[in-house]
Amino acid sequence: MNENLFASFIAPTILGLPVAVLIILFPPLLIPTSKYLINNRLITTQQWLIKLTSKQMMAMHNTKGRTWSLMLVSLIIFIATTNLLGLLPHSFTPTTQLSMNLAMAIPLWAGAVIMGFRSKIKNALAHFLPQGTPTPLIPMLVIIETISLLIQPMALAVRLTANITAGHLLMHLIGSATLAMSTINLPSTLIIFTILILLTILEIAVALIQAYVFTLLVSLYLHDNT
Repeated sequence: MNENLFASFIAPTILGLPVAVLIILFPPLLIPTSKYLINNRLITTQQWLIKLTSKQMMAMHNTKGRTWSLMLVSLIIFIATTNLLGLLPHSFTPTTQLSMNLAMAIPLWAGAVIMGFRSKIKNALAHFLPQGTPTPLIPMLVIIETISLLIQPMALAVRLTANITAGHLLMHLIGSATLAMSTINLPSTLIIFTILILLTILEIAVALIQAYVFTLLVSLYLHDNT
């Protein structure tokens, strides 16, 4: 069991060629679209959820920040669908890869910070030195604030990676325990299987919450720089 514990986190290949890119491109194909004037219930519910999420995230932004609305909505949909597809058996979850999460976090964070330095450089520089700081502490605080700024994309990526990976590992361990106990003690197997079902429901919630948290933090970084 221990040998295959991390097997689901290995990027899959076909004939030695990585297929992670195809897996990443697959979730957008599941989003239904309509060419008709009157939509069905699924598309209507989907549009309602998108409008609700967009309205909540964009409420605190000014006109310049709202230009990112399409990108942020696309980001939360992509992360949510990728996380949910990763809960299927024998599937691969790209968001368990720190490299992919960094590839999403760094450009978005850098774009928000660069926008802040371009539009209001005084306010951006003011974050490095809080008002009323004693003179002897100025060099130390500037270093601390610079490190805290540079670590933001790493925190974004690590948070998403750790939460998704931990949930998958726990489901794998409890699922293996259920199979091992099935031939030993049936009542214990039913209890563990019930725990596995509850954990699966929790992981569905975590998959959606982590997508929302990731996008919300990017939105907050954007708000601080616009």
